[in-house]
This record gives sequence, structure tokens and C-alpha cells, in this order.
Amino acid sequence: MQPVRLVLVAFGFMVASSVSAEEAQIAVAGNFTSPMKVIIERFEEDTDHRINASYGSTGKLYAQIKNGAPFDALLAADQTRPARLEEEGLGVPGSRFTYSIGALVLWSADANKVEDGVALLESGDFNKLSIANPKLAPYGEAAIETLEALGLRADVEPKLVMGENIAQTYQFVDTGNADIGFVALSQAMRDGEIIKGSGWIVPGEMHAPINQDALILNRGKDNPAVTELFAYLKGEKAEAIIHDFGYETE
Repeated sequence: MQPVRLVLVAFGFMVASSVSAEEAQIAVAGNFTSPMKVIIERFEEDTDHRINASYGSTGKLYAQIKNGAPFDALLAADQTRPARLEEEGLGVPGSRFTYSIGALVLWSADANKVEDGVALLESGDFNKLSIANPKLAPYGEAAIETLEALGLRADVEPKLVMGENIAQTYQFVDTGNADIGFVALSQAMRDGEIIKGSGWIVPGEMHAPINQDALILNRGKDNPAVTELFAYLKGEKAEAIIHDFGYETE
């Protein structure tokens, strides 16, 4: 009878594990797509939970949440919208924290195009400059602030190509529709190095800090997959991934 008992014990453990596994739907700012995909993969390997992520501009994700989109959490590209959702009663009080601090890069798919970013912008030696819509994407706001800090906004405006989000902004440059663009450093960096093309990392003092906050939404309040994911984002494994993609953490 002993083998039967062992089978029953094993079966009971499997049932308990499957019962504890949960699934979560999260909204993630487009700039954080690459590191988030790696984090989700590692998180799912380390837990029984499953995470489904939707990526887009923070402004659009905020509007979707306001209109009742079934998300359990938001990982934004700014601090403003998570704070607003919390104030509006749509987020769990006290769950908001800064999961990453982003960096902006003037990037080209051409390995020889960007050597001195300031000199290139001043020269006007480019066909189009791609930026994300500053009304929807914090990285677009940072791009405008950078151009204003350099006193070049009016000069380059005729050459601006505006992406709906930071992913489309990158795509414009990657496909050659614009030969340079202000994109998130995470889109061009792996393991601390720019892996394709050429780029100038914009000094942080040229724009407001890109502090990116996460917030558990009311729908995810009692979902273990969400609370464990947020704990994971604060841990050493996720922090190492975040740094590999060019972000800082607090």
C-alpha cells in the first residue's frame, strides 16, 4: 500500500501547486518592453504564476485603465499617471513605487552617424528626427526638454517625425524613415553596451528625471501573481536585468 500512498501524496502536491498558480494582466510602458519580457520569463520560471503584458504609451494605457480595461497593474513611464490613478481611487494605496529610472539616447541605425550628438543636431545633417508624442509618452517629453535645453527646438521642428509611442519612434529610425531619433536607452542597449548603430546618451541634467512608477490596480489587489511580481521587481534578480538595459534603480 505504501506506493499508493506516495502517489496520492504526490498528486495532492500537484493539485495544491496548480491551485496556488495565478494569472495576471499588466499594462507596461513601451520603453520597458525588452527588460519586462526577460523579467516575466524569469519570474514565471521561479514561480507558478503567469503574466500577460500589454505594451503601449503611458498616456494610452492610462486612458484604457480609466475606461475599464481589465488590468491588474500598471508599469508606467512616469510618476504622474500612477499617482493620478491612486488619487482617483483606481489603484491600491501604498503599492506605488519607482521600479526604474530611464535614460534617453539620440540613436541611429547607422553605426557611423552619431558621434557627437550635440554637433549633429546643431549641424542639421540629418533627414528626419524621430521623437515620441510628448503628450502621450514621457520619453517624448524628455526629447523636447533636451532640444529646448540645447536651444534647438525651433531649428529642428521642420524635421520632426512623431511616433505614437516609443516603440514606433524606434521603428521609424530602425527602418530608415528617420535617420536619427530620441529613443529609450533600453531599446538600444544590452549588457551595458549599445548593440546596434550609434548613439549619444543624453546627460540627465538636460531633461527632467524619467522616474518610472508601478502601481497595483484595484483589480489586482488580492491576486498573488501581482503582489509577488511587485516583490520580484524590487529584488536583486530583476534589478540586475533592469541595469543591463541601461536603467537605474533607487
